[in-house]
Amino acid sequence: MGQTLSEPETSKESAFCQNDYYKVGSSCMQGWRIHMEDSHTHILSLPDDPGTAFFAVYDGHGGANIAQYAGKHLHKFVTRRPEYGDDVKRALQRGFLDVDDAMLNDESLKEQMAGSTAVAVVIKNERLYCANAGDSRAIACVGGKLDVLSLDHKPNNASELERIKRAGGYVEYNRVNGYLALSRALGDFSLKKNSDKLPEEQVVTAYPDVEEREISDDWDFLVIACDGIWDVLPSQSVLEFVQAEIAQGIYPQNICENLMTRCLAPDCQMGGIGGDNMTVIIVCFLHGRPYEDLVTRCKERVNEMNIKMAQMFIDHESQSASEPENDTSPEQSPKATTMTASEKKEQPLDEWSDEDTSEEVDLK
Repeated sequence: MGQTLSEPETSKESAFCQNDYYKVGSSCMQGWRIHMEDSHTHILSLPDDPGTAFFAVYDGHGGANIAQYAGKHLHKFVTRRPEYGDDVKRALQRGFLDVDDAMLNDESLKEQMAGSTAVAVVIKNERLYCANAGDSRAIACVGGKLDVLSLDHKPNNASELERIKRAGGYVEYNRVNGYLALSRALGDFSLKKNSDKLPEEQVVTAYPDVEEREISDDWDFLVIACDGIWDVLPSQSVLEFVQAEIAQGIYPQNICENLMTRCLAPDCQMGGIGGDNMTVIIVCFLHGRPYEDLVTRCKERVNEMNIKMAQMFIDHESQSASEPENDTSPEQSPKATTMTASEKKEQPLDEWSDEDTSEEVDLK
């Protein structure tokens, strides 16, 4: 995971903003890393398109400059695209490539061995657009249920691997050309030098996938975060954590802080898990009503889940009590499935382990 501090830097930079439609909190923490390389943006009403909201997280690697530049400028490149008025999805796709090209032509940035993920959400006219390049992620809670708004771009994804190979690259130890652990990113210009390929066809590309959704009254909240969160907790667990915190009336910026504390590794000996920079944005949908309405909805859903879990436990205990005892020991049973270490070695790896045993290096 790269160099680490002897003790984590746990101070947090938090912020919040609110209007009639959204209550937004954000926070970031350096953690165990030597430097803070993340950036983020939350704008309730874009200057170039009043009434449209923009939220984004940028997870830098190899330096902070690419993430910081994108944090200041990506939304401007998107809104200035000629397609923006009629085709926001296309404007996001071209805007990502435009900001990447601008950095490539910036003397202070183009020679750097740095890059950044980018996951950006635009909400315009009751429609949500989520553009993603890299392995940061956005999720939504809709009617209490999980909706994953972005796909992590990893080198071993079939479509990513095919593009990498066509552009002259390779994947080794689950990393592009042996060192980059994601397959799409802003920056990383040393992996975008194939003159026979378009920007979206390069070994590593800034071209994003874009998901679209209609916003309705049952939308509760969004969580947008870097992989420092998602490497520790799966999407459903993050949703449940945030939902439970809102149910207690905690404000989103404080929930961000609590989530990062939950994900922080207790020491730096955990193979990088919980040791990364962390950035979180939580966007609560108000729908023109007080925050307390959302608190009540989340409280009801948490109570419903607790009742279901309690009933499942009771059903399981009842079933266990009614089953006859089995005198056959595991050693005697022909159906025993416990394998020795030597037996595991004879099995294909993907049948008994999904662990990534590759070594971490400095870039991501």
